[in-house]
Amino acid sequence: MKEIKIAYIGGGSKLWARVFMNDLALCEGLSGEIALYDIDKPAAIRNQKIGERINAHPKTISKWNYTVADRLSEALEGADFVICSILPGTFDEMAADVHLPEKYGIFQSVGDTVGPGGVLRAMRTVPIYEGFAREIAAVCPNAWVINLTNPMSICTKTLYDVFPKIKAFGCCHEVFHAQELLSCVAAEMLGVPRPHRREITIDASGVNHFTWITEARYGDIDLLALLPAFSERYFDCGYCEQIGFEKDAHHGDNPFLYGNKVKLDLFKRYGALAAAGDRHLVEFMNADWYLKDPQTVEKWLYHLTTVDYRRADQKMKIEQSELMASGKLPVDVKQSDEEVTFLMRAVLGEGKLVSNVNMPNMGQMPDMPLGMIVETNCVFDANSVKPVVANRLPSAVTNLVYRNGMNIETCYEGIKNRDMDEIFASFVNQPLLSRLSVDEAHSLFKEMVAATKEYLKDYFKL
Repeated sequence: MKEIKIAYIGGGSKLWARVFMNDLALCEGLSGEIALYDIDKPAAIRNQKIGERINAHPKTISKWNYTVADRLSEALEGADFVICSILPGTFDEMAADVHLPEKYGIFQSVGDTVGPGGVLRAMRTVPIYEGFAREIAAVCPNAWVINLTNPMSICTKTLYDVFPKIKAFGCCHEVFHAQELLSCVAAEMLGVPRPHRREITIDASGVNHFTWITEARYGDIDLLALLPAFSERYFDCGYCEQIGFEKDAHHGDNPFLYGNKVKLDLFKRYGALAAAGDRHLVEFMNADWYLKDPQTVEKWLYHLTTVDYRRADQKMKIEQSELMASGKLPVDVKQSDEEVTFLMRAVLGEGKLVSNVNMPNMGQMPDMPLGMIVETNCVFDANSVKPVVANRLPSAVTNLVYRNGMNIETCYEGIKNRDMDEIFASFVNQPLLSRLSVDEAHSLFKEMVAATKEYLKDYFKL
């Protein structure tokens, strides 16, 4: 039995912690301590109790010692892995991020990566991550750091900029959904049983939530070659990898479902498959393309995820967690579709694995600046994560990725330097703000900064 320590920053997580603890419970031959640290200590204690109930579950293979740390340094002491999964601010701040721009006719379907909401969220997040990086450098410099927080690119950038020798990567499951869609393409167009997504090999590259697949195979079959016929069949009605193509199947109560119509439209236009969900993709392009207004959103078969929905969803998850912690609701140990535990085991020397993660560009995307955080395939092996050189993107796609990637770089430099003018230079260049004048963008920026000033006043001259 291999014993390790995992420091979990954001250990009071309302959902992802439960997913992670379930996956860890099924890691045969691996055990140790999980130190939960959260500024909301009662939430971390609640997850500790859930972890103890998972330990007692009959399906559990690997039992873990769940502890709650009072200080970040305490959680990090002796850690082999550090998980970073936080919500920067509250849903009050996120409501301003997402909904305040609607006053100016700017809609956002997510609001946590790019666009006006992504910039403001980054302003709250980077100073926090600077502190994480300094603590990791001082307490556990050899630990592997796995970032799960959005905005993914800018969080990962901060970790490497503050602590250049850090061993960090950012994990996102969006590309997995594209693989799921491609497994549906194989099933529908070849008449075979739907393959598991891990049977679909891809070459993907870009920036987080704006990654593009230039090659996809099921065995020796080129799946991208099947996409034109698939699109002709399903473009109008949409096809959701989670529930299929039944009429209006992507509607209903779940705002995270979508018909992949945006993805198919981009493939017809550019010849590469955008790999994130439609809700994310539309925020990287000019507002009038897919996000002009709610009627346009409806036409393209996806949803605007309101913060009121997120509040209600979080309330439900907290209630579930409380019932699980108290024993009034059963825990169910099962393997998720996430890959974090598989990646951990690979760097521990338990086999080689290829997966897409976010790391500084060391040449794996030759058309992007060195040091920019890019998402490509990487090879995971014993104490090693090595990026794989990706296929070059079509030139038009390269232009789209470059603009958004450089916006992220500019935003980071502005926040790092606490330079509001530099941050605004990134803000005004967001594709979603393409229809605003500079004066209108500046007014919106001032209003959004004022709405989240409690989280900014210690770091910026407002």
